[in-house]
Amino acid sequence: MYARELLRAGYAVHALDAMPGHAERLRADPALAGLSSVTLGDARALPYPDAGADAALLLGPLYHLTDPRDRARALAEAARAVRPGGVVLAAAITRAADIAGDFTKEGDALDEAYARPIREHTYRTGRHHNPEHRRGHFTDAYYHHPHELAGELTGAGFRDVSVYAVEGPAALLRDPDAAMRDPARREGILRALRLTERDPALLGISPHLLAAGVRA
Repeated sequence: MYARELLRAGYAVHALDAMPGHAERLRADPALAGLSSVTLGDARALPYPDAGADAALLLGPLYHLTDPRDRARALAEAARAVRPGGVVLAAAITRAADIAGDFTKEGDALDEAYARPIREHTYRTGRHHNPEHRRGHFTDAYYHHPHELAGELTGAGFRDVSVYAVEGPAALLRDPDAAMRDPARREGILRALRLTERDPALLGISPHLLAAGVRA
């Protein structure tokens, strides 16, 4: 979705993905025919020149890389590829994402005996592990505290780092589609999300975060 919007805005967009199936879907999507390139690759070793991009979007690497050294390498590569003054955006999953997600499920939608140790271990350590690879549970990943995500970008040399909630408190809506279909309700939700999207006291309730930093 972000690639389509960037193409519509007139940007030259290069897409890189570590999964062959994802790269093939990008190549097959007629709405993405304008992509400058689609590369099967690794965020820790980008095939792009130094300072050649206005911005880099890391929408996946930081939570799929469970070793902090690998996350640091991915951020360093983004810094290398972006021009000074360019922007890096990095997505993360929050420590409490499983807790918030499980609390919105009802009845048979949640196997408490299986889910409880996963969410508690994830919250304590940041490492999410789905031992039986059950459907409905995320793959092995790293879940960030908001301040930790900001620290990783700052540590990679980015300045003016800000962390935003993606879903924010709206993640707790039982039926978000129904809420958003009501114009008055939708406007109220969006105003509340804009008001709270950078509130440190509420960032952790959002399943996803987006950190923004400027290349020094």
